[in-house]
Amino acid sequence: MSVTTVEPGRLPTRVGVVVAEFNSAITTKLADGAIEALREAGVPDIAVARVSGALELGIGARGMLAAGCEAVVAVGAVIKGETDHYEYVAGEASAALSRVALDAGLPVGNALLTVRDYDHAVDRSLPGPSNKGREAAEAALVAFRVLSGLGVV
Repeated sequence: MSVTTVEPGRLPTRVGVVVAEFNSAITTKLADGAIEALREAGVPDIAVARVSGALELGIGARGMLAAGCEAVVAVGAVIKGETDHYEYVAGEASAALSRVALDAGLPVGNALLTVRDYDHAVDRSLPGPSNKGREAAEAALVAFRVLSGLGVV
């Protein structure tokens, strides 16, 4: 039995960042982290689109891929309140992002925060290596390079 290691391929030439406007104090910082990571990696074209909220991230990501982005980073923040709305929005938005990625066969980095406390969202959106927007962008780039190394993109 042999084991073959897939060598990473090329970087995507165009990456989209779709940003939910709801909880913009958080999502703007997550988007900044994603964009910074993409720039540092050398992605030559970064497109940014803004949607209303987390439930619109899936269709925004799908649109960006249809418009020629080779990967997308989806940025949003769902913060638990006093109703069950949190559970529905968090689950449906996350499922939509996974579905878009699988249907397109292209990476969708998920920087949709689902937290119980606003301070947790603040902590995850601070500048630096643990910014969840940055982490999602880095994950999308790794996934794209694996797909490129396999020759499927």
